[in-house]
Amino acid sequence: MKTIRSQVLEIAFEQDGPEGGRPVLLLHGWPDAPRAWNATTPRLHQAGWRTLIPCLRGTGSTKFLSGDTPRVGAGVALAQDAIDLVDALGIDRFAVVGHDWGARIAYILAALFPDRITSIVALALAFQPRGIFKVPSFEQSRRFWYQFFQCIDGGTDQIKSDPVGFARIQWDTWSPRGWFNDAEFQKTAESFSNPDWTAITLNAYRSRWRDGEAWDLRYAELQRRLAGIEKISKPTLMIQGMSDFCDAPSESEGLEKHFTGGYERIVLEGIGHFPHREAPDAVAAAILQHLARP
Repeated sequence: MKTIRSQVLEIAFEQDGPEGGRPVLLLHGWPDAPRAWNATTPRLHQAGWRTLIPCLRGTGSTKFLSGDTPRVGAGVALAQDAIDLVDALGIDRFAVVGHDWGARIAYILAALFPDRITSIVALALAFQPRGIFKVPSFEQSRRFWYQFFQCIDGGTDQIKSDPVGFARIQWDTWSPRGWFNDAEFQKTAESFSNPDWTAITLNAYRSRWRDGEAWDLRYAELQRRLAGIEKISKPTLMIQGMSDFCDAPSESEGLEKHFTGGYERIVLEGIGHFPHREAPDAVAAAILQHLARP
């Protein structure tokens, strides 16, 4: 992998596709890694797109430069990491495709840096106006058990003792069975051995529901700005699995009013929380059709 240095990170990333191709940033979710896009990138390259795929903070070979930097997993911090990457590569405007955490980053990039973004594709995660995490319904709360489990001390201890086992539960339960094999999970899970993977995971989820979690003031202005944004001006495609057992399809319904630049939602039958892994051909085709629009 190649690397660049930002103010806080050494960001590891993959770059491939035709030289001079239009840039598209591919952002993986949690718990996942850049290899999640392996079945998608060949189609994008054939269509003339140059792909940039970073390891998100806490994942794979991406490293903090200082042990004193707060291990913050907030969406605005992850979005700033993405901007730091493209800035270091001299890229002004680019498209974004994100899954799960990556989808949240895509929405935030479109909200906070609209002049930099041409269009976005979000997989499995609905837009949250003003970046607010609202207490979900009873049914969605049941699906979010893994988030609430992280908010109790005994839960954090168990996750710290077996982070890969915790990740495996999500892979086993968020989609209909049969979409991956043990070898693929184990290869992906190598990225979870990053010494900050657990800290970033816990901070990202605990800070949604608890006060007093670690914070980094360098992202305060971005968070303040995000709190005032309810609409996205960039063309947006949302891809939802009908059998997503983490984020229910109902969570992404009826959001058209929040997208002034156009919004399309595709629902894939029999597909769960990892559409690009479970239905790579259909997802790649939908992404390309969206990115090709003026």
